[in-house]
Amino acid sequence: MSDTCQENVFSEFFKNHVKQLRNFLLYKFGNQDQAEDATQEAFIKLWQNCADVPLEKAKSYIYTIANNTSLNVIAHQKVVVNYQKNNSLNDRSNENPEFLLEEEQFKSKLLNAIDRLNETQRVAFLMHRIDGKKYAQIAEELNISVKAVEKRIHLALVELRKEFENFK
Repeated sequence: MSDTCQENVFSEFFKNHVKQLRNFLLYKFGNQDQAEDATQEAFIKLWQNCADVPLEKAKSYIYTIANNTSLNVIAHQKVVVNYQKNNSLNDRSNENPEFLLEEEQFKSKLLNAIDRLNETQRVAFLMHRIDGKKYAQIAEELNISVKAVEKRIHLALVELRKEFENFK
């Protein structure tokens, strides 16, 4: 069993690093609640995976988890902002109310479907579709191969297509 799994060791590690990690995330998010949530998530994941994470790599592990969480949140916020920006430019006063309702339902369904993608698929998909990054850039930033990026984006698209088979 890893030292990280010992409750007293984990507790001491938590006390020594929680404030620093929370501040790091606060700087990234600019939002106290999101920073708190992401901090908790990082430590929960560390505890869940304590057998696989030696104590000397635990700090790096929680920062990686926290950074990935912040990237997911920021990417999701970009989706929402871009959608609102692109759709607020149109004059909507002459639109059919039924069409507007269907469009709003579609938007909600799309955002929920993106949220339900697993983290690795969602990050790669949003980096490509929202940030406009090439597969090679994504691979470099995530420290994975271009093939892995291709697979993640492909699987994300498969999942999204399943969700929207009935929408034409």
